[in-house]
Amino acid sequence: MADKDQAKISLVQGDITKQRVDAIVNAANSSLLGGGGVDGAIHRAGGPAILAACRELRATSYSEGLPTGDAVATTAGDLAARWVIHTVGPVYAKSEDRSELLASAYRRSLEVAVTVGAQTVAFPAISAGIYGWPLDDAARIAVSTVRKELQDGVAQDVIHDVTFVLFNTEIYDIFARELGSA
Repeated sequence: MADKDQAKISLVQGDITKQRVDAIVNAANSSLLGGGGVDGAIHRAGGPAILAACRELRATSYSEGLPTGDAVATTAGDLAARWVIHTVGPVYAKSEDRSELLASAYRRSLEVAVTVGAQTVAFPAISAGIYGWPLDDAARIAVSTVRKELQDGVAQDVIHDVTFVLFNTEIYDIFARELGSA
């Protein structure tokens, strides 16, 4: 177990499928059956075992799909990680404050990570791609939610390293500013 004061949040620019962590978080769609962006990359790199596990979840626990803001774990297949934690972030809407759903996607992912025994977790920038969440706000919600969960939430004393794996320089720089200012 890690002391909460030793829990670390770091940033990496690169490919989340290459991370050597206990759990990789997948910015999934509610179908759990793959898609574009991070979701498609994780399914391709992880191989057929991830899709098979997701199909089993759809046939049993999540016949209607995974709800927005929730998370569930599967095997990581051929990835270096042990688990993939699938979470569904909200689609951004100017007319509706959906920030609690985005925070829930991070929080539930950490809760699932604790349940499977993960101590190291890699996150993408959930909802900041095709789901259209403004990057500054996505970074603020991501960093503040993860920091709170590591300090006094369910992840306290269990998860000792969270890495945000960010696809390009623009997203990396925004997350770096947010992490530095918090």
